[in-house]
Amino acid sequence: MILHTRFGKLPRTVPRLAATAGGLLIALNVSAALASPIFPHTKIRLTLVQWMPTKGSYEQWAAVGGEYTVSDQGTIIVPLLGAVSVENKDEAGLASAIAKALKEKIGLVDEPAASVEILKYPPIYVVGDVKNPGEYEFRSGMTVLKALALGGGQIRPLDSTTSPEAVIKLVGDAKELDESIMRTAAKIERLEAEMAGQTTFQSKQEPNDAAAVAVHQQEEAIFSARANELSRQTKSLTALRDLLSSEIGVLEEKIKSTDANINSAQQQLSSTIALIERGALVATRQADAERVMRAYQDDRLDLTVLIMRARQSISQTTRDLEGLADKRQTEIASALQSEHALMNSLQLKKATVQKVLMENLSSGASLGPAEKPTLEYRVVQNSGGNDTETPATETTSMAPGDVLKVILIAPSRTTTSISSDTSEPTAQDVGQ
Repeated sequence: MILHTRFGKLPRTVPRLAATAGGLLIALNVSAALASPIFPHTKIRLTLVQWMPTKGSYEQWAAVGGEYTVSDQGTIIVPLLGAVSVENKDEAGLASAIAKALKEKIGLVDEPAASVEILKYPPIYVVGDVKNPGEYEFRSGMTVLKALALGGGQIRPLDSTTSPEAVIKLVGDAKELDESIMRTAAKIERLEAEMAGQTTFQSKQEPNDAAAVAVHQQEEAIFSARANELSRQTKSLTALRDLLSSEIGVLEEKIKSTDANINSAQQQLSSTIALIERGALVATRQADAERVMRAYQDDRLDLTVLIMRARQSISQTTRDLEGLADKRQTEIASALQSEHALMNSLQLKKATVQKVLMENLSSGASLGPAEKPTLEYRVVQNSGGNDTETPATETTSMAPGDVLKVILIAPSRTTTSISSDTSEPTAQDVGQ
C-alpha cells in the first residue's frame, strides 16, 4: 500500500505501523491528511492492466491508458468514460475511480489494475520586484524562498545610488577618471611633439603629485626611445644606400678592366686571323682566340647585370628612407586621433559622475550605516476560478500554479547634512 502526499509518496513502512485496528485508523488519517489533489494543467500518465486467465499473463490497455493533461475544469477525457473529474482526488484516488468506472461501464468481473503517475506539475509564477520575473517549473518541496531564487533574487532598490557605498564608489570613479585623463593628456602632448618633429621633449604640464611625475617621465622615455628607433632605421638605410653606391663604383672599375681585356683579345684575334691567312698558323688557333674573346664579353655582361641590380636596390632603399618618416607621421596622426577621442569620452564620463555625485550629496544622502530594504511576499492561488491572495513568509510552501508576488519595501531614509569636518568624501574630492 502506497500513501500519496501532495509532493510525493509516503514510504511503504508508514501503513505497516498500523498493526492494530487503532493503528490502522491512525494510518488512514495520516494518508487522508497528506494526500493532495491533482491541480489543473497537471500532466499525468494513466496505466491500466488486466489479468487474462486464457493467456496466463497481464495485458495492458493501451487504448485507454496514456498521458493526459488536466483541464481548467479539473477533468481528463478518458476513452470509454469521457470526462473524469480529478477534484479532491490524489493519484491513488483517481486511479481507483477510473478502475471502478471502467468495471461498471464494460461489465467486468474484476476491476483492472490502474495507476496514475504525475509527469509534470503546473508551473509557478514569480512576479514583482525580482530580477527575472516569469514562469518556472514546479518542484517538490517548493517554498517562497526557493521561488525567489528562481526569479534571480530581489532587484536593487531604487535609492541605492544614494547609499554611502554608492557615494564612495562615485568618488573613486571620479579619481580614476582624473588619472586616466592625466595619462591621456600626457600621451597627447608627446604625440604632438613627435608630429612637430621635435628632437627633444619635456612635458609643459606641471605635475601635482608623484603619480603625475611618473607618467610624464614615462612619456619622455617613450619619446626618446621612439626617436632613437627612427634615427637607427634612418642610419641603417643610409648606410645601405652608401654601400650599394660603393659597390657600383667597384663594378664600374671592373667593367673598365674588362673592356681593356676585350680590346686586347680583339687585337690578338685579328693578328691570329692574318697569320692563318698567310699560312703561318693553323686554323685551330683562331677558335682559341675567339673563345677568349667571348669569355671577356660574358664577364662584362655579368658586371653590367650586377650594376643594374645594385642601382635597383639603391632606388628601393631611397624609397624606404623617404617613406620612413611618412609612415611614422601616419602612425602618429592615427594614434593622436584615437587619444583625442578617448579624451572626449573620459571628460564626458567625468562630467556625468560629477553630476551624479553632486546630486547625491546635495540631496543629503546619509553617509552613516544604511538601513536595508525589506521584502514582502504574497501568494496568489486560484480556487474555483477565483484568485485568493494571502501573505507568506520565506518558508511558506507553494503549490503548482501558484503566483508569488514579491514587493520591495524601501526603508525610510533620514536626510543628514554633511559637515565640512566629516572624514567621508565630499564634492571637492571629485577633482576638477
